[in-house]
Amino acid sequence: MKNNASLKGLLVAVVAFMVAFGIYYLFLAKRNYYVIDNPTSGTFYFKINNGSEGIISAGQTVPVNLDKGKNSIKVFDQNKKLLYDSAFEVNKIRGLLNIAHQDYYINTQYYGYNLKKDSLLLELGKTMIDGKPYLGAPKRFNKLYTDDFYYNVDEDYDKLIKNIQKVESRSKIFRKQDFINYYKEYYKF
Repeated sequence: MKNNASLKGLLVAVVAFMVAFGIYYLFLAKRNYYVIDNPTSGTFYFKINNGSEGIISAGQTVPVNLDKGKNSIKVFDQNKKLLYDSAFEVNKIRGLLNIAHQDYYINTQYYGYNLKKDSLLLELGKTMIDGKPYLGAPKRFNKLYTDDFYYNVDEDYDKLIKNIQKVESRSKIFRKQDFINYYKEYYKF
């Protein structure tokens, strides 16, 4: 067989293409999924869309399968007594079921070149949590279901800023105490 430079170039390009996509899917691609979260000290049992019974222990976050559109959930206490039977609408590709109806906070973090974080936070307003003001106007959430965020409760904000040429924002949902801890660590006032 003859030494074919075109064939070698094609093979190198195909291998480089496969390596680039492998790196993307392993390290950079964001996973889309739904979770049930339980920040309380109790245990709950649940059935989604009359499927099999699931269990969520204290402080646990469990991934679940949901369908786009209408879904239903039955939630039981640790003695398997029915607490409530409810329906909710799924519109996006990630979401959080708050079966204990606890307080969560959806915070928006801004990225970009020459961003004046302090003045931006003052402009957005404040939210009172336990009698203390928190700048940036984080949104309080305590209903059954939300999909109004980008990063789920068990994910962190990106450590790598992908585009610094313009100001961008990403929102993340936090448990109440996790948000307070994050705020004290990230914002040094």
